[in-house]
Amino acid sequence: MAGNSFGTLFKLTTFGESHGAAIGGIIDGCPAGLEIDLNFIQNEMQRRKPGQSHITTQRKEEDVVKFLSGIFEGKTMGTPIGFIIENSDAKSKDYEHLKDAFRPSHADFTYQQKYGVRDYRGGGRSSARETACRIVGGAISKLLLRKENISINAYVSCVGKIKLNSNYKNLDFSKTENNLVRCPDEKTAAEMISLIEETRKKGDTVGGIVSCVVKNTPAGLGEPVFDKLHADLGKAMLSINAVKGFEYGSGFDSVNYNGSELNDVFVNENGIISTTTNNSGGMQGGISNGQDIYFNVAFKAVATIMKTQKSVNEKGEEINLEAKGRHDPCVLPRAVAIVESMAALVLVDHLLRAKVSKV
Repeated sequence: MAGNSFGTLFKLTTFGESHGAAIGGIIDGCPAGLEIDLNFIQNEMQRRKPGQSHITTQRKEEDVVKFLSGIFEGKTMGTPIGFIIENSDAKSKDYEHLKDAFRPSHADFTYQQKYGVRDYRGGGRSSARETACRIVGGAISKLLLRKENISINAYVSCVGKIKLNSNYKNLDFSKTENNLVRCPDEKTAAEMISLIEETRKKGDTVGGIVSCVVKNTPAGLGEPVFDKLHADLGKAMLSINAVKGFEYGSGFDSVNYNGSELNDVFVNENGIISTTTNNSGGMQGGISNGQDIYFNVAFKAVATIMKTQKSVNEKGEEINLEAKGRHDPCVLPRAVAIVESMAALVLVDHLLRAKVSKV
């Protein structure tokens, strides 16, 4: 099955299914000599793991990463880094009734059509469980980015109709982890949590937006034409389960302005060239310009709801479908870490590519 690898010079390949023995991955292209902070990596895993609060799925996975290769005496060796994450709390019996059914808005039907076979237990390979592997790759990417003083901060800016009405420049990102929903504004966070709780009680789900800001990115990252930095960020975000949209800079709001209002004017301040505005979102011509990179990622409401739905089975017969098991009423709190990880993977890959493009 193709499509399991991401990146060019810094490449992550993942494997495993939601209810298999384990999931895992191989990171190839990581430079030698990077000191691996295992506590940091495990903390990143905690931010994504299931069962972390009452507004997430109650599946209990410790998500302890076991490294198998590529690390010696606490440092990378420049060889492939192999790792696994064991599945310890999979309850496959919860999915037995879905063996021949196609769940609305899930990948059941499309996987069946493409492969002629599918793992119905928790969605198998199409499950968001796979994103735990991306956290490992993202965490190691972040350790590399630290050396360049590049920081990535994602946060929940919208749940349903509740929006955080504040420019990212006015936010204190240190407060993002202070609440269950990972919104850096306490009042808005409380409203978001209440909405998720109400939605869960109704047996329904709700979507929203994760915003992300990358600071201290040097100018010059990105490749022309097909590998533009914003194109690779878009692909990275759209590869995450439940993502329906990606916009950077002024995004879709750009259509409401004339060029004279939208253009980012260049200025020279004490020998440093910058722009007076940043409607471009830190990228022009697909290459970073040294300004903050910022973007929004839209997540739909989780497809599995605790309500009876009509569907069909593999024979095409109409059925009534009742969901069982443990599912997120809102994926956003756990998605924050995934968005950061995918951004980190993109930036590290382009950072390495930039270093080999100059003599």
